[in-house]
Amino acid sequence: MQAIGAQRSEARFLEVVLPEQANHYGTLYGANALHIMGKAAFICATRHARCAVVMAKAETIEFVRPIRIGSIIDIRARIVEQGRSSMTVVVDILPDNPDAPEATPSVTGRFMMVAVDDDGAPMLIPPTVSLYREDIRS
Repeated sequence: MQAIGAQRSEARFLEVVLPEQANHYGTLYGANALHIMGKAAFICATRHARCAVVMAKAETIEFVRPIRIGSIIDIRARIVEQGRSSMTVVVDILPDNPDAPEATPSVTGRFMMVAVDDDGAPMLIPPTVSLYREDIRS
């Protein structure tokens, strides 16, 4: 079993908040934020484990500030813990604002994803070389 590098332990993409994703206040509806975050957690965990994954738990979801219709959002997911078959993925939704280089998340959450085989049973995933880019030495 070959170790996994940190670059496969992250996922990032951009989206625009459309009117059909909003609530009656004109901001991103919480359930739609969870949908986006679940998709990001799935992509991150699948790239990391290189096999089928399922969501076992969504926890500690924090809605820090509203996101308005028309906003471009930066979705960032990263593996922060790994077990034998499970991975904890932290997902942040940040405003994509070029005027604010150190943006703070508008929504953040933790998701537990589990690698599964063709029968849906948990399966082992390779150990990780490093979960954090800062740990990588050139």
